[in-house]
Amino acid sequence: MRLLLVEDDHKTADYIVRGLTEAGHVCDLLRNGHDALFAATSGSYDVIVADRMIPGLDGLSMIKAVRAAGVRTPAIFLTSIGGIDDRVEGLEAGGDDYLVKPFAFSELLARINALGRRPAAQEQKTVLRVADLEMDLIMRRVTRQGQPIDLQPREFSLLEVLMRGEGRVITRTMLLERVWDFHFDPKTSVVETHISRLRAKVDKPFEAQLIHTIRNTGYSLHAPLAP
Repeated sequence: MRLLLVEDDHKTADYIVRGLTEAGHVCDLLRNGHDALFAATSGSYDVIVADRMIPGLDGLSMIKAVRAAGVRTPAIFLTSIGGIDDRVEGLEAGGDDYLVKPFAFSELLARINALGRRPAAQEQKTVLRVADLEMDLIMRRVTRQGQPIDLQPREFSLLEVLMRGEGRVITRTMLLERVWDFHFDPKTSVVETHISRLRAKVDKPFEAQLIHTIRNTGYSLHAPLAP
């Protein structure tokens, strides 16, 4: 399997990578949450192994963001935070398993193998659909009610993130990270400006609104609610 390990402790990381490699797996090691989020949502992994206490974006927030982006790769938390409430929090954030340090490598390997044997929740989509809006990821084409919508590359990426997170709230911070690769707040209205342009193309010419503002939080794209 191809595995993503997110661990900032060098000794622990080296130990795990060596063991997984010897077991026949390919293991990519990253040491902070921002890099891990990018890799998890842009790469193709069979299992993610993540510590909770990592620099940048903590492991819990990272897995939440991965799930919000529509990525269903099985994930196991490997952490020293081991209270019952902590375990519940990890599972509710989108983790599939939770192992507390110190740990036996044989148990970690067994859990990774078990997660890897699970059938995939769904094949990777090449066409996204929300109501009458359709995005072809291969042809880089967007239509609504069969009518083509001409989008700039950044607008296409922004719409893709919103469509992958259909019905969920996508925060401004998540958009800055996923669309602009900003891991800080530039203190500009770049998100708001692009959302406005996107609405003018995706919503304004049509009767039903799909892009919704969630006050003080972010945005959500979903089909019109029934009256």
